[in-house]
Parts: sequence; C-alpha cells; structure tokens
Amino acid sequence: MTMKPRAKKFRIRRSAPLEATAASAQAPSNAPAQTPVHAAVQDPPRAQAQAPAPAAPAAPAAPAAPVAPQGNARPANRAQAALQARGAGRLPQGDFDTHEDGFGNQVFETARNGAPRAASAAPAPVPSQAPAAPHGAQAQGRAVTSPAATAAATTQQPDAQVHDPAAEIEAIRNEDLTGRQLRMARRIAQKHGLNPSSDYDAVRLLRRRGVDPFQRSNMLELVVAGQGASRTNPDNLPQTVRAPAPPPALPSEQAEARRASEIRRIQRDIVRRRRRSMVMLFARLAFFVMLPTVIAGYYYTKVATPLYATNAQFVIQQAESAGSSPLGGLFSGTTFATSQDSIAVQSYLQSRDAMMRLDRDLGFKSHFANPEVDVIQRLPADATNEDAYKLYKKHVKIGYDPSEGVVKMEVAATDPKASVAFSQALISYAEEQVDHLTARLRKDQMSGARESYDDAEAKMIAAQQRVVQLQEARGILSAEAESSMVMGQINTFELELQQERLRLAEQKANPRPNRTRVAVMEGNITRLEKVIADLRSQLTDGSDGSNSLARITGELMVAQADLETRQLMLQQSLQQMENARVEANRQVRYLSLAVSPVLPDKASYPRAFENTALAFLIFAGIYLMASLTASILREQVTS
Repeated sequence: MTMKPRAKKFRIRRSAPLEATAASAQAPSNAPAQTPVHAAVQDPPRAQAQAPAPAAPAAPAAPAAPVAPQGNARPANRAQAALQARGAGRLPQGDFDTHEDGFGNQVFETARNGAPRAASAAPAPVPSQAPAAPHGAQAQGRAVTSPAATAAATTQQPDAQVHDPAAEIEAIRNEDLTGRQLRMARRIAQKHGLNPSSDYDAVRLLRRRGVDPFQRSNMLELVVAGQGASRTNPDNLPQTVRAPAPPPALPSEQAEARRASEIRRIQRDIVRRRRRSMVMLFARLAFFVMLPTVIAGYYYTKVATPLYATNAQFVIQQAESAGSSPLGGLFSGTTFATSQDSIAVQSYLQSRDAMMRLDRDLGFKSHFANPEVDVIQRLPADATNEDAYKLYKKHVKIGYDPSEGVVKMEVAATDPKASVAFSQALISYAEEQVDHLTARLRKDQMSGARESYDDAEAKMIAAQQRVVQLQEARGILSAEAESSMVMGQINTFELELQQERLRLAEQKANPRPNRTRVAVMEGNITRLEKVIADLRSQLTDGSDGSNSLARITGELMVAQADLETRQLMLQQSLQQMENARVEANRQVRYLSLAVSPVLPDKASYPRAFENTALAFLIFAGIYLMASLTASILREQVTS
C-alpha cells in the first residue's frame, strides 16, 4: 500500500556567496544533480543589488541548435520533459519558471526575463577561460549559446540552491504515477540502500541520486542534470556557457498509439470475459433452475391427474354428569376431558389398520391403481402394503386442534364420489373406535357390580333358609312368641298359687279349721308349684331329649340376625350396581359431526402455480448452495 508522506518542517536558507557557488560548481560529480527547475530559479533582489552600473547590451548569442532525441528514452519527470520541449522551441516562455521552487504562486524574475536588465546593468567582458562560441552549428563538443543560457549567465547566480522536499513530493504526486510505478520505485530505493518515508519520497530520493526508476528496461540510468545553471561568472559578466544536455525525448506518437491500442485490447478482453461470464451464469441458471422449473410447471398443469378433496370435521364428546365432589365436574364436557380420545382417534385413522380396512371395504388400492392416474401418482398393480400406506398418508390428512377440540379430516381421490365414500367410511371407523375405547371400562365396572350383588343375594337366601330349617326342626315359629307364652302361663299359675296360699292361711287361722278344705287347699298349692316348676324347667332345661326354649330362641335369634345382615348387604350391592351403571353411562363417548362430507365439484389438487413457485425456490436454493460450496472449495484449492 502507498503511505501518505509526512510533511516535514523545512527552512529556506539564502544562497552562499559567489565563491561558495563557484566551489560548489567544482564539486565532484558524485554529488546530487540539480533539477532544471531548481537551476532556473534565481534571486532577483541579490542580482539587482550586485549590479554596479548599467552597461551596453550584450550581443545576442546564436540560438542553440536543437538536439535530436536519443532513442525512445523517456524523461525522468514532467518537469524535464517540459524543459526539453522549451529548448526545442515547442513550449511558450515562462511555463515552468516557478513550478517547484517552494514559493507557491509568487512571481520571480526568471533567467530569461531578467537577461536584458542584467546585461544593461553589468559590463560584458569575455572571460578567458570560456571560448567564444561560433556563429553557427558546429561539430560535436562545440559550445551552444541559447537565449535562456545567456540570460542565466548575465543574471546574478544564487549562492546555493534550495531543496524543498514537500514541494518536490507534491510535484511528483501531480505526475499521476500508477501504484505499480510507485511500488517499483520503492523497491529500487531499498536496493540502493535508501530509507524513504513513502513511495513518493522514494521517487524523490532516486531522482536526486540520478536514478530513473521508470525506465522500461528496468536498468538504472543516471539522470544528467544541467550544469549551466550551477556555473557562474565570478565577474558577473555576460558570457557564453555550455548548454545543458537535453533530457530524454517524449514518447513518440507511435508509442502512444501502441499504448492506446494495448489499452483498448485489454479493455475489450475484459469486456469479453465479463460477457462470457454473464453468458455462462445465465446458461447455468437456465439449465439448473429454469429448465427443472419449466418441467415441473408442465407436469402440474398438463400431466398431473386432478384430485378431488372432501373435508369433514367432528368432535368427540362425553355425557354430562355431576361429580361426587365440587370439583368433579370442573373439566367435564371440555376439550381437556376428551383430548386423549381425540388424539387416539386421529392416530387410528392414520394407521395401517384403517388403510387395510378401507381397502377391504371400498378398494383403496384398486382406486389408485387405475391406468387413468398419471405415472407419478399411480399405484403399481403389485404394490405392497407399505407403498399403499405411503399413498394413504399422502391423500388422507387428519389434524387435531387442541384449542377447539375439533378433528379435521381431508380425503383426496381421483373421483368425487370415491372421495365422499372414503370420508364417510373413515368417520364410521372413528365412531367404532370411540365406542371401543370405553367399552372395556364400562364392561368391567358393570361386571364387578353385578358379581357383588349376586354374591350378596345368594348369602341372604342361605341365611333365610337356615332360619326356616331351625323353625321346622324345633317346631317353633318364633322363639320370642314361645317364651312370651310360657312366661304368661307361669305368671298365671303364680297368681293362683298366691290365692290358694291366702285361703289356706285363713282356714288355719280359725279355731276349728275344716280339715277337708285345708287338705284340698294344700293339694292345690302343691299342684300349682309343680306346674310352675315344670314351666320354668321347660324354659331353661330340655325335656324328653329336646332342647330348651332358651337354646332354641338363641339359635333362631342368630339365624335371624344373619338374615338381616345379608339383606343389608344385598341392598348395598344393589346400590353399587346402580352407581356402576350410571358411571358406565357417563363414560360413553359420542362422535358429533361438525362438518359433514360434501360431494366436491372442482378439483382441489394439484395447485399448479403454488407448486411451480415452490419448485423454483427449491432448485434456486440448491443451485445457490452448490455454487457457494464450489466457490469456497476453489478458493481453498487455489490459495
């Protein structure tokens, strides 16, 4: 990359005395050569101050003969080319007088403009060391006197030339050098051991050393600097000086034409490459994207068999019943109560069992194996159940909406009537599946309640039969009644015994009791006591090998209590069976149709435009991914 040169602080020093100038003119040749622009800059105030008096104008010198350009050598910079053109008489006077002197647009008296005044102010003796120039063009090595050289000789020369790096770099920047030339100049400067701060500084340093970094042969060439401006007349008199060696000539018109033709050829080649790249890009897009899209669109519009879709919606509900607790009926009748059943029905309708049952009932396979169906959607004649099941999932679409609790079903077929028949058959399968989901639960609940009731009823009957057997075996209908009767008899005989005893006491209280009556009364008392004793023994002690009334009463009471218990258990079993029946009725699920199947009159599939657009997007995405992958791999391989 090209670094922007840093602006350095500089200071313009006034030139040294003429002796220092003469000494500097005689310096070794390895010193940096002055550029023609610097050689042309003079110090007018100093020249005017050193002019002693006006003198006669000097004789005009012969104009310098034009020097032919040597080969196709290019000038080192534009300033040298301009000076060469001025020496040849092709440029007007004063074009490059103040180009790179570091003073901006300030006007100075140039060597050419100050020549008359310098000639008039100072005498013009001819120095002995400078021979007079002949009045014409001579052989090689002769001195050539030009108007510019004469003016430069007659003016007061500066003590020392001023080198402004910033101005020189700015002048080099105005030459519009390419990046390649700047990089080449920096490399050449590094080879010469220079340490430039930027590419433009490298060009400046090389030119100061007399090296042309832009020579076509890539060979180093010393830039010959003009020496006429550095040689001064110590007597400040007009004299003939040698003309500086002309700079390399500008490129010829043929070279410019050749360069322009090369540029046009490169531009045409770039345009041709871009055009070829665009053509290849459009060709790849047409082959990999547009052609498959056109084929897909043709299939969907002309070849694909139309399919008629039948839509149906149904809801699975359960019976309403109040729960045993306050929260028992909170979710009753909502979608949360039947969501599992809806999902189970959806899974069944999308299963292989439903497909095989539909094939057995309505011939699902034979319907899609019809030769009228296109090749892509047609089912082969020897298709397996897996192939038929794939086609079944493609043409039978079932979805469940949990928020609404609605099961949506869409059945597509090549015939509208077949589509409606398939839809109705699947709805009937769903109803059977709903009944089958709760049938086992209801059956288990009712069977348990029935078994419990039957057992309680059998045990109650057995208890009742035992009571009857005891009554028949003991000959007593009711133990309580028998006991009451015996106790009544005992009470009666007890009263008669008390009366007989009272009457006997009255007879004995007489002074002369009647012995006969006393004996009768005593006999009655003895008989009554015996009867009472027999009755009491009958209650507690058995007679003649029979059980006592107390034992019989106890057995009958136990049998009666068992009978009452069995009767209570029978009542509870009956209540449980009734509850089970109610619960079984509550577990019943009902399939209610929200949208019944309707015969379609227009084909729903295929959707030509949507499917074609989708195919275009798919092919474009595949091409884009493949192109990016290939570009990345190519870049990795080349790098």
